[in-house]
Amino acid sequence: MKKTSKRSSQKKEAHPIYPPPIKKGETIGLVSPASPLINKDNFSSGVQILEKKGFKVKFNRKLLNSKGYLAGSDQERADEFNKLWADPEVKALIAARGGYGCLRMIDLIDMKQIRKNPKILIGFSDLTVLLNAIHKKTSLVTFHGPVVTTLADIDKQSQISFFNVLTGKTQNLIKPSKVKILKEGKAKGILLGGNLTTLVHMIGTPYEIPWNNTILFIEDTGESPYRLDRLLTHLSKAKSLQKLKGLILGTFTDEERKENGAMQKAVRKRIVELLDGFDFPVWANFPVGHSRRNLILPIGVRAVMDSTDGKLHI
Repeated sequence: MKKTSKRSSQKKEAHPIYPPPIKKGETIGLVSPASPLINKDNFSSGVQILEKKGFKVKFNRKLLNSKGYLAGSDQERADEFNKLWADPEVKALIAARGGYGCLRMIDLIDMKQIRKNPKILIGFSDLTVLLNAIHKKTSLVTFHGPVVTTLADIDKQSQISFFNVLTGKTQNLIKPSKVKILKEGKAKGILLGGNLTTLVHMIGTPYEIPWNNTILFIEDTGESPYRLDRLLTHLSKAKSLQKLKGLILGTFTDEERKENGAMQKAVRKRIVELLDGFDFPVWANFPVGHSRRNLILPIGVRAVMDSTDGKLHI
């Protein structure tokens, strides 16, 4: 049997596709691929912020006002997503909120259309599925960041980061304050990640993220310390953590989305235990997740973690 060289057997890494920025006066589609609205006041405040910045919005009121824990059937949510993406008037898509449901409808997303017609997609929490799956299947760079219902509550730096991405003023260097270096080092890799619970639930599916050559960022909310321990231990037993180039821990908040010091410490302690003997940088307290500090991070770009100055180079 003819042997295949290691170089030829490896899949060639695809170049990331960067979506074009949008201009004031253009339309943003507000998608609801997961749960319906609970707090309509927060949604209205977010819409007002977008409109005050000079953007138009388009969304399906029926899906946002659905009953239960899903904003419509899987087909309805996917159809609305595909419809907004295909709409030539819509220049970017932002999730109305997270919740649950993206994994149920991901198979119905038109990846060919996305690849041919790249647009900005922003969201977090359950949107972790769409952000990473779309990048994996199309090479489109997506953006982990605030949803419409959190726009009014995020801090000034996060809001600036959000609108910079929309208008193409993205930063190539992120140096947030109060980042804690758990393990020193410098790493180069592809930036992927999002909600910890959601990432674990993607394992074994066609949308599981590639762990090799990855700088992973994770965050979560409303989970007790033992559940976070179980999720991290699962990643370790699956040999996923050990394959990383670098790891960034975001915020871990309680059910009221307040940063919980006890949970942060528990996560850090368990990560240090699991990665004992592995030589790559680990940072904590990075401003990404379910809190007022939620800087946008691009999914699928080359990044460098430099622990000498605590800077993330994009």
